[in-house]
Amino acid sequence: MTEDRGEQVSLMEPLLIGEGSRHRGVLTDLVLDLVQKSAGFRRSLPDSLLVSLADLVRAMNCYYSNLIEGHDTHPVDIERALKNDYSHDAGKRDLQLEAKAHITVQKWIDGGGLKGHAVTSDGIREVHRRFCELLPEDLLWVEDPETKERVRIVPGGLRVSNVKVGAHIAVSPGAVPRFLKRFEEVYSRLGKTNAILSAATAHHRLVWIHPFVDGNGRVTRLMSHAMLLGTLDTGAIWSVARGLARNVDDYKKHLAACDATRRNDLDGRGDLSEEALSRFTEFFLRICIDQVEFMEGLMQPDRLRTRILLWAEEEIRLNTLPPKAGSILEAVLYRGELPRGDAAGIVGVGERHARRIVSALVERGVLASESSRAPLCLVFSAALASRWMPGLFPEKVNIPV
Repeated sequence: MTEDRGEQVSLMEPLLIGEGSRHRGVLTDLVLDLVQKSAGFRRSLPDSLLVSLADLVRAMNCYYSNLIEGHDTHPVDIERALKNDYSHDAGKRDLQLEAKAHITVQKWIDGGGLKGHAVTSDGIREVHRRFCELLPEDLLWVEDPETKERVRIVPGGLRVSNVKVGAHIAVSPGAVPRFLKRFEEVYSRLGKTNAILSAATAHHRLVWIHPFVDGNGRVTRLMSHAMLLGTLDTGAIWSVARGLARNVDDYKKHLAACDATRRNDLDGRGDLSEEALSRFTEFFLRICIDQVEFMEGLMQPDRLRTRILLWAEEEIRLNTLPPKAGSILEAVLYRGELPRGDAAGIVGVGERHARRIVSALVERGVLASESSRAPLCLVFSAALASRWMPGLFPEKVNIPV
């Protein structure tokens, strides 16, 4: 029988930063700043670039989220996995499959799969189920740090054993369902400002509950991604995971601090510290703003155009792209998409020659279309990210897989 120590759900209060909190003013200002910058960034991009950028950001989000867990699978290898090109090394192949699972789940989320359900018990379990069902068998086993017993992860299944993470002893397994129910009751009925703030507060409280044997961090970050997607209509073109990974020590310190009990009467009215939760919320919101600004800087039209055309010029000199390929790329950048029939006029050559230029760009993976008659759109490739979008993630050393 699953152990239930009878914990009251009030143990994880506060779940929200109170309206009367002395931290509320700063946090509200950060929310307004984030709303404006996120909306402005999205409006600055044509729809065709939104789709291409979201595909790359999924790989970036996956890379950084897995990196927080100590799994380093570069987006170039993730991109290969999406094309069913796997490493011959069993361990690397497993990590590629793990990354592919993460991207598959996030694509489902980005397509509206969790809309209205990101903070529900069913939604959270569905994220875990979808992710774990795609994992290779070797990654479905974890070792209990105290008993050393190997435990198999049940996709979507709540844990049935006790767990300790650092100094934090999570609620008993039998208590998990009622804590998730309280979690859902609070976070599913919020106005816009509180909903954005709760992307941070819910982030910690779900980790605190620790509903699964393993995968809690990834599921929590995917939940936060879904919450921001819904409240800010982000278009999935920026990721908080990159910022969290680049500040991973502070991220983990904040999460640990939020486990602390209330210090005194000035520290809220719940069992846990409101001040620590407020500080994590501020950290989280500043990370979000920083990532919007970073992505917006990368996508500034003139700078992006210059980087892409410089790359094209080099490829033309190396005879890996035909002359005038840069003109096609420039037209796609300017218009957002390019009807295939317009290519000849853009480069001033015959239809057959224009088709050869377009085919070369498609083969290099920098242009794509939904069908042979659909318009051409730009593709942001992980393999070219260091040239087109420097700083997005670390460069990869080209070692054969």
